Amino acid sequence: MHYRNIGKTDVMVSTVTMGCWAIVGDFNWGPQDEDDAVAAIRSALELGINTFDTAEAYGSGYSEKLLGKVLEGRRKDVVIATKASPSNFAPKKLRRACEDSLKRLNTDYIDIYQLHWPNHEVPVDDTLEAMDRLREEGKIRVAGCSNFGPGDVSEALAAGRLESNQVAYNLLWRGLEYELQQICVENEVSLLPYSPLAQGLLTGKFRTPEDVPPERARTRHFAAERPHTRHGEEGAEEETFEAIKKIEEISEGLGKPMAQVALAYLIARPGVASVIAGMRNAKQAAENSRAADVELSEGDIKKLDIATGPLKKRFGPALDMWQSEERTK
Repeated sequence: MHYRNIGKTDVMVSTVTMGCWAIVGDFNWGPQDEDDAVAAIRSALELGINTFDTAEAYGSGYSEKLLGKVLEGRRKDVVIATKASPSNFAPKKLRRACEDSLKRLNTDYIDIYQLHWPNHEVPVDDTLEAMDRLREEGKIRVAGCSNFGPGDVSEALAAGRLESNQVAYNLLWRGLEYELQQICVENEVSLLPYSPLAQGLLTGKFRTPEDVPPERARTRHFAAERPHTRHGEEGAEEETFEAIKKIEEISEGLGKPMAQVALAYLIARPGVASVIAGMRNAKQAAENSRAADVELSEGDIKKLDIATGPLKKRFGPALDMWQSEERTK
């Protein structure tokens, strides 16, 4: 495992982070055995993963509670990242949300406290000022954000400081490369890609669009006729699976599982500090952690860029994989 700084701070994160949304076993992910979730967290620790990402919204706090329970006695060994929901960005609400997360996580400080989505109804100056107070009091170490677009990040940096931005980014969804990536790199705001395996598409488990279950076929890759979609677009199912086929061929040539190649690609990209990968059991933790040691050459990266170039062009600079209407700016 390798480790990198978050933003301009001395907080060191493993290049693979355990994402703790899937372990709640909700509509998106299907049933989850709690013993498997516990095993995944413990296995991740043993494999050198020191960073765990959660949110107050995941399982209505269940993810935070489970993480706090399993990490008891190991607090100094880990970096905990959690998120406040947009409805809690007003200063008083943010303080209450932070204190509630601290209780659920069974800790007295949060390493990376993130604003989950932009809230354009609450002045970002007020929210960041509240974050500063929480940091001064020792309740949080680092202020970050999630799903902030180029305009959102620029506005926030004009008002204060954010050290990280967690955004949907994978070989099938490269919208941040148009503008956001450069802004973050120039301002030393670490990128933390989530959905790096495109909700399982980049694991090879789905061979055709029809193989993808409805709850996983909600992104803009799929046609609006699919149940649960919100984007109203025609999708890009043929182009998506053609890209997956090419990625798989490149991975086979490297002698590595496609999932590990997909994660390694992101780890190698400019500005990326850590890739947030879901892990629902010990086996997945072991498989995903190995991506940290997969080294891709410039030639390998170029092949992957070319293979997914048509999809990048198809979707453009969009950051939201699920909705046509941008929630970012």
